[in-house]
Amino acid sequence: MNPRQEHPDTQWIGEEAGPIVRPYVLTRGRTEPARGRFDLITMAVTVRPVPPGEIGLGPECLAIVGLCRQPQSVAEIAAHVNLPAGTVRVLLSDLLDQGYITLQEPHSETDMHDERMYRAVLDGLRAL
Repeated sequence: MNPRQEHPDTQWIGEEAGPIVRPYVLTRGRTEPARGRFDLITMAVTVRPVPPGEIGLGPECLAIVGLCRQPQSVAEIAAHVNLPAGTVRVLLSDLLDQGYITLQEPHSETDMHDERMYRAVLDGLRAL
């Protein structure tokens, strides 16, 4: 009998849990971006695609580059790739250094009266 069927509230441990990659593994232990300022509302945009066969970019980075073909906030990216915002900030910093993305800083407060932007940020935060 499957242990999950026997005790539905037991947690999977070891191989039963499947492949798990901890966020610090994705960032090689880094907790802060090396370059750039990444608020939750900072927008990232892809400026060049990843060449086929590119070595060194993990699936998370490839997903981020694909998502950012249209401008995405840090909060939205974190929600889409199902990673903590801190991890996404470090990965975005790496992509910025490698020239795959660029950042669009948030507009000044006087320009931030667009309800769509607030809804997008709230939706991203809720998805976290």
